[in-house]
Amino acid sequence: MGFLDKFGDFWATVRRLSGQWRFVGALVLLVAVGALFAQKKYFSNAPTSTTAPESSPPADKNAPADKAETETPAESVSSQMVDVAARPALVAKGEGKWDDAAKILSESVAKVTGAATKAGLAANGHPLAVFTQTDDNGFHFEAMLPLAKAPDGKVKLPEGVEVGSSPAGKALKFEQRGSYDEIDATYEAITAYLDEKGLDTKNLFIEEYITDLKPADDANVDVDIYVFVK
Repeated sequence: MGFLDKFGDFWATVRRLSGQWRFVGALVLLVAVGALFAQKKYFSNAPTSTTAPESSPPADKNAPADKAETETPAESVSSQMVDVAARPALVAKGEGKWDDAAKILSESVAKVTGAATKAGLAANGHPLAVFTQTDDNGFHFEAMLPLAKAPDGKVKLPEGVEVGSSPAGKALKFEQRGSYDEIDATYEAITAYLDEKGLDTKNLFIEEYITDLKPADDANVDVDIYVFVK
């Protein structure tokens, strides 16, 4: 066999082997593609979490609303009907603007209280401010200190202080507890209450100072309010 014959046999062998490797390569590629397809299909079909995110429980429609949000001004105050008896008292008349109410009233109360102490007169109850006339601009009033009994004979009193008597009659009693500058809200609630009940009132009401009335508007004081009805 010559060289060329041997070369031809060799080339035929190479071609056979080449064909076999192409077949193997194709088979490997096919297996790889199949594996990739199977992997993709597996992950696309993998189960996802069905747990819903936690959420706040729904509001209870039957839960009671906050009292402060539901009550009307008239419902924010309570009252009782009382019979106010007249008592002898030391009286000092005055007037003033609403912006200075705490200062003016406290000074007048201190005036009648000091007068009683100097004259040796015993008090019978807490000091009062009797409002006889009011409007948007200001007020007229009488500061009073009720006495255990009227003085016998003429008693020496400071200028502007005299012996008199506290008002009497049927009245609705309300309470204010807190700083004096919040008393406007109490009076608004009282007005709403009177309108709701359809009550006719006199142009006369009393503030009774259960604790000391201080000149500062923001000072705390306990006040009983008496509104006289017709």
